[in-house]
Amino acid sequence: MPNGLTLVETRALTKKFGSVTAVDGIEFSVGRGEVVGFLGPNGAGKSTTMKIIAGFLEPTSGSAFVAGHDSRKDPIAARRHLGYLPEGAPAYPDMTVADFLAFVAGMRGLSPKEANRRIAELVESIDLAEVWDRRIEALSKGYKRRVGIAQALVHDPDVLILDEPTDGLDPNQKHEMRALIRALAPSKAIIVSTHILEEVEAICTRAIVIAHGRMLADATPAQLLAMAPPRDPNVPQLVRTTPLEDAFRHITLEQAGV
Repeated sequence: MPNGLTLVETRALTKKFGSVTAVDGIEFSVGRGEVVGFLGPNGAGKSTTMKIIAGFLEPTSGSAFVAGHDSRKDPIAARRHLGYLPEGAPAYPDMTVADFLAFVAGMRGLSPKEANRRIAELVESIDLAEVWDRRIEALSKGYKRRVGIAQALVHDPDVLILDEPTDGLDPNQKHEMRALIRALAPSKAIIVSTHILEEVEAICTRAIVIAHGRMLADATPAQLLAMAPPRDPNVPQLVRTTPLEDAFRHITLEQAGV
């Protein structure tokens, strides 16, 4: 359960695409001050769930709430409280970084003075000065990811949903991004979808594990580690997985009945 004010909540959230159930009755809540890792194998339903919370997809049944606003019935109010980095960090490729962030700030309703202040803060904290005047299509994957993070933060939202925020970043950039997420955490509710299990221990207060659209675990990193099966002493040290990888495989394969 969340430690602070509940800012994200899903209730019996279900999404079907024809005969395929991508999200199957998922229920959880996230409070202010929490960083929740959203884990699962490819095709588990992570991105679909986050798109429903963000209002980009409608659920087949159930509800999702952002800061108390139903993302389907009251999407504009919900989005005012939400910053969303979707998979792939899409943006307008022909815009410069400067023009794109100014455009997003305007769409978010910031005054020119407030927009300039927020963008200056983000350029500093996310290290975008070097590419400020470059077109987005000319940026590396890592810089495109950073621009995506900046647009999600430009209006200083209460809720952040980040789909693979460190994808494409080098080790130093990953460290900086994790430090930024930790710095933001006390004032926000943050959901981070990731395939990088070490990020769970590095930045997350909780981890939710799903597979085949169903929620299989909702636990602290320490509790998740405790779910790992006993290690086989006959497995050579060089090919051993980490305890967190063991727990992930146990939950997503054995507990899911695969």
